[in-house]
Amino acid sequence: MTETPEDFARHNARSKRIAAARERMQARRTLERGLLIVHTGNGKGKSSSAFGMAIRSIGWGMKVAILQYVKGKWETGERNFFEAHPDLATFEVMGEGFTWDTQDRALDIAAAKAAWERSKEMILDPAIDFVILDELNIVLRNDTLPIADIVAFLKDRPLTKHICITGRGAKPELLEIADLITDFTEVKHPYNAGFAAQKGVEF
Repeated sequence: MTETPEDFARHNARSKRIAAARERMQARRTLERGLLIVHTGNGKGKSSSAFGMAIRSIGWGMKVAILQYVKGKWETGERNFFEAHPDLATFEVMGEGFTWDTQDRALDIAAAKAAWERSKEMILDPAIDFVILDELNIVLRNDTLPIADIVAFLKDRPLTKHICITGRGAKPELLEIADLITDFTEVKHPYNAGFAAQKGVEF
C-alpha cells in the first residue's frame, strides 16, 4: 500500500492532537512523593525489573539500597555486580535460602526478622533515595513475618523515597497500600521444556 500526501497529512494532524492531549493530561499530574511499588505474579522478571529501576536511579545520582530476603545461598549476576561496585549501591544479602533449602522454620523466622529490622533502617535513612526489598513477598506469603506489622510501618514510612517490594504471592494487605503494582504473568517458560536455569537470564 502506497501512502499519499493526504495520508501523511492526516497522520501528522492526528499526532499533533495526541501530543496536545498528552500535554494537557501531564499538566494535571503534579503530585510528587516516594512511591510504594510491588512486583508480584508467577512470571519471571520481578527482581530484574527492580534492579533495572535501581540502575535508572543510580543514573540520576540517587542513593540505592538493596536487601535480599531469600536468595542468601545463591551466586547471582546482580550480586556479583553490586558487590564488585560497592560505590554504586548498598547490596545486602540476609536470606538463608528458600524454605525447602533451609528446612528450618526457626532459622527462617530469625533471618526474616533480622532482615526486616535492617530494612527499616534503610527506609528511615535520609541518605537513601530508593530501597529494594527483594523477595519480601515470599517471606510474607509464608507468614514468616507478621503482615500487619509490615503494613503499619509502610503506611507511616517517610515519603521522601521509593520502595520496591518483589516476589510472587503478594498479600492483599500490601497491595491495598501500594501506589504501583505490576503483576508479572508467565506465558512460556523454558524450565517446562527441560531447560536448566540460564546464567545471565535467571540468575
